[in-house]
Amino acid sequence: MTPRDAEAGGPADWKYQSALPEVVWPALPAGEGAASLGVLLQLESSQWLSPDRLLDHQMRQLEVLLRHAFATVPYYRQAWSERYDPNAPLTQERFSKLPQLTRRELQENFDALKSGRIPPSHGSVAEARSSGSTGSPVRVLKTQVTQAMWNAFSLRDHLWHRRDLSGKLAAIRHGVPTGEFAGWGVATHGVIATGPSVVLGVKEDIDAQLRWLQEQRAAYLLTYPSNLAELVRRSQELGIRFPELREARTIGEVLAVEVRELCRTAWGVPVADIYSAEEIGYIALQCPQQEHYHAQSECVFLEILDDRGRGCAPGEIGRVVVTTLHNFATPLVRYDLGDFAVAGVPCACGRGLPVIRRIVGRTRNMLLGADGKRYWPSLGSHGFPEIAPTIVQHQFVQKSLDLIEARLVTRVPLTSEQETNLRRHVQSALPAGFRLNFVYCDRIARSAGGKYEDFVSEVSRFPQG
Repeated sequence: MTPRDAEAGGPADWKYQSALPEVVWPALPAGEGAASLGVLLQLESSQWLSPDRLLDHQMRQLEVLLRHAFATVPYYRQAWSERYDPNAPLTQERFSKLPQLTRRELQENFDALKSGRIPPSHGSVAEARSSGSTGSPVRVLKTQVTQAMWNAFSLRDHLWHRRDLSGKLAAIRHGVPTGEFAGWGVATHGVIATGPSVVLGVKEDIDAQLRWLQEQRAAYLLTYPSNLAELVRRSQELGIRFPELREARTIGEVLAVEVRELCRTAWGVPVADIYSAEEIGYIALQCPQQEHYHAQSECVFLEILDDRGRGCAPGEIGRVVVTTLHNFATPLVRYDLGDFAVAGVPCACGRGLPVIRRIVGRTRNMLLGADGKRYWPSLGSHGFPEIAPTIVQHQFVQKSLDLIEARLVTRVPLTSEQETNLRRHVQSALPAGFRLNFVYCDRIARSAGGKYEDFVSEVSRFPQG
């Protein structure tokens, strides 16, 4: 144990749970709890390995995974027939020649992508479905091994951000049971004693969410970035503070820089973001010392690729392509998530885990110009409160190659002067030639998966004819 471990919120403060009532310290966790702690112990060492040593370990695991996939998964047997030799040593170059798997291919080939011989030692098998926030849900099979890995990386996230697990966790999200619960969830259950957790559905009115959050007096809040921004802005208007809150945690959406700053300024707490996908698991966690992300190399092989399929240099934006290292039920090999991210430089914290400087969004979050080029829109939303402080929600939708629809929810109608200033402000951030129409709404609905996007393009290509 290092001196840092003894600080408040560190593992020395965690109350480990024992499977034996007669042995309370040091605790002897049972079954899956012991497995999670066993993996966590290794993660504490592996994070400090050099990038080259991490890559060596990944290649070893990938070699096992690819042989299994080629031998037992019909889809890969056919797709790799001319590109993969199970008897040849695996190198990064050979791996990069394997075809990528698209989201649509995963949707259309669920049965063909299932392994015909899932190792019995990987335990029970269950189906998992994505939320389908883009209208396109996907299905995969997962095992007890993939769940154990999820648990271990959840503990790593808690450990990195030095959370006091005895505190109360409040979650405002979609797709999980609501109510009050004795612990923080499956990752800590039977392993570490925690405070209680409470869950509220994200579709509740924002004022109702604030009243609920006031009542809970929670130490930690878990929600979506867009919902967090609404909560903070409305609490400022109402003069509501949360003195017990220590940290906001965000999932499921792109976290804008201004949301971090808003939360820090208004509530005095940091934001810790998680990059994950239901079909994958953990992809990257926010660095404990910085606001960028570390790829979780012990459970995924991450590639950020340019338009030619080459690895991006630091600072370049590319497509996120991920391979799961431990899912032997539905192996996802070189799976194109549809996300874009910015590659980062090695982190000053000393961890060898690759850096994602920023997660940008999906293709549908890109603006298509009349010149055929795509742009990541930055519409200056951080300036909206000064121009029109009564805006509660906003969403921009590209309707055509020259028209943006600005959907606004406001507490009182904007004045003509505010509309003029807002139009000028937004258009200054757009390529030349775009018109802006205002549409006022009672509320901007979230997706079926509870998520929200502040920019969506409905234009996928040039019109025909």
